[in-house]
Amino acid sequence: MLMRITAPEFGIWAVVELRALLATLVLLPFVIAKQQLGDIRVFAKPIFVVALTNTAIPFSLFTYGSLHLPSALTALLNGTAPMFGALLAWLWLKESMTHSAKLGFVCGFVGVYLLSYETLNFQGVSLLPVLACLGATFGYGYAICYIKRYLPNAKPLAIAVGSQAISALVLLPMALYVPMPGSPDLESWLAVGFLAVICTGVAYMMYFRLIVNIGPSKAIYVGYLVPLFGLIWGALILQETISSYMIAGGITILLGISLTSGAISKTKYKKLMRRK
Repeated sequence: MLMRITAPEFGIWAVVELRALLATLVLLPFVIAKQQLGDIRVFAKPIFVVALTNTAIPFSLFTYGSLHLPSALTALLNGTAPMFGALLAWLWLKESMTHSAKLGFVCGFVGVYLLSYETLNFQGVSLLPVLACLGATFGYGYAICYIKRYLPNAKPLAIAVGSQAISALVLLPMALYVPMPGSPDLESWLAVGFLAVICTGVAYMMYFRLIVNIGPSKAIYVGYLVPLFGLIWGALILQETISSYMIAGGITILLGISLTSGAISKTKYKKLMRRK
């Protein structure tokens, strides 16, 4: 939703540059306080790959998509990131999946489908922006597997700051070269500030902490919540109607996350029954 507000005024490159730059400024004091700048230097090369695949390229593709697609559809497409992550983890990292995780994966897919069943009208939607958003979520899935493979010992905050800072440097030439298409008003500046500080800086701090606490393979499954919250914000701010299909999809997504994260499992169920 915020990208829908900012992209037409700032343009793709200015939005992504401001998002990465402001997020870096938000996170930098924390990484300095925790004395983790050394990790950025030590793991500079793999963090550069994460910067491209988890920030610079996906942010640019999603901002492009937001110029041509409704926010509900971009939120839906964002929900495919866990699917790509699970697929790449199986193909590349040779990870096995428990039966509960497999069921959770299916629940997440079904939940996303239910959310989209009544809310999205695909008439007039161009294929290229859709493919751009799918390319972005593929990047997210690749990045989470790459972090697990090549950055298991790096501090999560250092990865977050380093990837945002590198992305800001990589994107700067395009942001300076391509002029903004509009003259952003105060609302647009507030929107891009919120997008950068809260939705990127603060969110990435929590996301990379989650990677450490539960592992990257499980952390990426929070992506299934994106379509759900996209519809909630649409209902609260844009007065969109929440249907029974949306409620069913939201419940199914929450069930899928519980199964894939291990919050609900056969083992825990047996332990609970023994206590009773």
